[in-house]
Amino acid sequence: MKKQEWLINGFVGEQIDPDLDIKAAIKQLKKEKNAVIMAHYYQTGDIQDIADYVGDSLALAQWAAKTEADIIVLCGVHFMGETAKILSPNKKVLVPDLNAGCSLADSCPADKFAEFVNAHPDYTVVSYVNTTAAVKALTDVVVTSTNAKQIVDSFAADEKIIFGPDRNLGNYINSITRRKMLLWDGACHVHEQFSVEKIAELKKQYPDALILAHPECKSTILAMADFVGSTAALLKFSTQSNSKRFIVATESGILHEMQKQSPDKEFIPAPPNDSTCACNECNFMRLNTMEKLYNCLKYEFPEITVDPEVAKEAVKPIKRMLEISERLGL
Repeated sequence: MKKQEWLINGFVGEQIDPDLDIKAAIKQLKKEKNAVIMAHYYQTGDIQDIADYVGDSLALAQWAAKTEADIIVLCGVHFMGETAKILSPNKKVLVPDLNAGCSLADSCPADKFAEFVNAHPDYTVVSYVNTTAAVKALTDVVVTSTNAKQIVDSFAADEKIIFGPDRNLGNYINSITRRKMLLWDGACHVHEQFSVEKIAELKKQYPDALILAHPECKSTILAMADFVGSTAALLKFSTQSNSKRFIVATESGILHEMQKQSPDKEFIPAPPNDSTCACNECNFMRLNTMEKLYNCLKYEFPEITVDPEVAKEAVKPIKRMLEISERLGL
């Protein structure tokens, strides 16, 4: 078969022998091809367990910049694959499913963002990592939810800043830094959907539970939280806390690692407004499967590519983020 025939709706669709030990096969392919598998905390548990690196966006970017592997398989969403490719232009970067996009990145089209930036020429542009390579190319420095506060604080108090694309994260950073950053009006569909009423009901049912929330959540959710932080920060807090029960307001994939690190504790996913679902999952993250990961490694396809001119500009704010993060010990 030709690669074009293998690619079905954004992923390699060859049928896998049902008797195949898929975990062993992936490990063997990884060894043969000098490949590493990087997985975001929002992936399913089986993908997290087989990955060489599991982390949030900052950690994945740092690992991508340092790895000596020939192939990087990024189990996350498309912009994460782009970030890895930008940092490792001479490596082959693969994703199990090209359709694994990001609602937040989609809420900030590069052409519209360029118009916004050009209308404010004296502003420093700070972009959340959840953006396309084209938006990063318009940016002065990239941030993650882990380092956003510290990087924003590194600018002069009177610095005029555009922050995009997540308005909830931007509002949160404004509130804790007392800044007045100009915000792009974008949001993550997962973090937008958490229900204040249902979290309040859970708190009544489990009064001893601490509420943990990601700063991409709406301010009404953050106001209820006992702790607000990035995915990695929420994980760290849950392992170090004396509490035995937590209500977690972020994508429910993180509960897998939380439970692994604290098997004696209980983690309850905060529910979305949709009454039919008890947890909140990113449909884009969940497009990646073990079967697609196997085919992706076997055929080294689908591959992430970034226009060289875009990559040349996009790498600058990413490197600036990594340099500041290293300097600040993040």
